Parts: sequence; structure tokens; C-alpha cells
Amino acid sequence: MFWFKNLMTYRLTQAVDFSNLEEQLKQAAFTPCSKSDVSKFGWSAPLSTSDSLCFRQGSNILLVSHKEEKILPAHVVNKKAEERIKALEEKEQRKLKKTEKQAIKDDVTQELLIHAFSKDTFTAVWIDEANQLIYVDSSSSKRAEDTLALLRKTLGSLPVVPLSFALLPSEVMTKWVSFEVPMWLSLLEEAELKSFDTASQVRCKHQDLEASEIEQHLQAGKFVTKLAVEWENHLSCTIDESGAILKIKFTDDIREKNDDILKEDVAQRFDADFFLMTEELSTFMRKLIDEFGGIKERI
Repeated sequence: MFWFKNLMTYRLTQAVDFSNLEEQLKQAAFTPCSKSDVSKFGWSAPLSTSDSLCFRQGSNILLVSHKEEKILPAHVVNKKAEERIKALEEKEQRKLKKTEKQAIKDDVTQELLIHAFSKDTFTAVWIDEANQLIYVDSSSSKRAEDTLALLRKTLGSLPVVPLSFALLPSEVMTKWVSFEVPMWLSLLEEAELKSFDTASQVRCKHQDLEASEIEQHLQAGKFVTKLAVEWENHLSCTIDESGAILKIKFTDDIREKNDDILKEDVAQRFDADFFLMTEELSTFMRKLIDEFGGIKERI
């Protein structure tokens, strides 16, 4: 099961019809790189025992994007191309034109691609139709946006914006550290503080956030831009200033809740784990959105 480790959250600004999603995904299904391909990007099946490209459970949908990229360092291509250019210039006693050099570089790239290793990246996407939210399991906004761009291309349209809040997460988290943390949360010993005037930054790890030195940084005008927190008996994570949820770690009690299901029953365990994960994360996000003053509607 794709237990999410991060949540980049986006809000649908208009209703989207996902009724024909499976057929649409098939048109953009992942296919491996051929010998001459630099990369390939498409959709793969979330459940290993099924060919379906989307996993549905009530109003929740799970998708997985699959990107294969050939590992071909630029310096390797450039070195080999330069050797050929130099040899040809000496042979013909002339300087090659820019277009000729580029053609040689392209030839070298195609030759090396045949023997290049590949890197595969899988990115899970959870569509919460009931709340009109889309979650991407990524700590990188670029990777999340790339996956959403693929979904947009697949559907023809995807009206989404990053989830924003009525209150600034950095101001709310600063109040948590300065005054009082919500009853349902506890602070861990990791945070990042920044001064927006001087751009100075402090990273704290294994640090008591109630210590006097932290208080001094806050009194000097620094804001909390990253904060590690724990939702007791459920999960721990880091919240950043955009409201992104990073480094999610579910407790053993949660991860082991469905251990009574036989390992051999992959589909049933997948279904149970997905239900459990979405319930936990939905509840966490509802609580967090409340702390941040609710969702801010963009004009």
C-alpha cells in the first residue's frame, strides 16, 4: 500500500467528472522507455494484483504516476562529443558549424541512451471527491506539479490551486511555540525559524522548544517556518509555512491495525489500509485546517 509520507494539498475550484477516469488513464498509461527514449511518464496500477489504473473506495480515488528517466550525465555526453568534434575538425582542417556540433552531440546522446541505466519514480495521488481536495505524496512542489500536469493532460482540464488558509501557518505555528499548542497536538524537538527582515535562519534538532534560546529568537522577530508535531497515537509529521505536511510517520498502532488480514490477501489488505490511511489523514487535515482558520477561497 502507498502509505503517504508527504501531503502537498490542492483544492479543486470547480467540480470535475471522474466517472470515466479509468478509460482516460488508459490513454496515458505508462510504457517503458525504448532504447532511444530519454524519459517516459504515465500512469501505473496502484494495486499490484490488478490492471486497473485507479483504485476507488467511496469518494476516494488513488492514482500512481510512473516516471522513468535515463541516467545520462551531461559531462559524459559532452566529453564524448568534444572528442568526436576535435577529431573531425583535425581531419577536415576546419572548424565545425554550430549545427554540425549539435548533430554530433545528438548522435552521441542516442548511442549512449542504449546503454544508460534508468531511474523510476512513483508518485501517489489521492483524490478526495467529497471535500474537493487532491493530495500528492511529494515533498517537492515541482514533482507534485508535474504529476498534476500529467493528470490535467489526461483529463483535458484540472482546475486546481494550492490549498491556502485564512491564517498564515507560520504565524499560527509561532503562537504554538510561544504560547500554547492545541490540546490534540504535541510539539516535537525540531523546528526551523526565520527572520523575514534579515533572512537569517535557525534550524533546531533535538532541541527543547520551550528553552530560553528559542524564546529569544521569537522575541527577536523570528517566525516558525517548519515545525515537527505529533498527533498522539496516530502520527507524527513536519508542517511547513505553506501548510505542506512532510515526513509523515504513522504510529505502529495504526500501521498494524489490519495485521489480522492474511498477507496472501493482498487486495483486502490494500483496501483496508487505504481506508485506514485516508480516515487518519482526513481527520488530521480537518483539525489542521480549523487551526489555520479554515480554507481561504481564492478569487
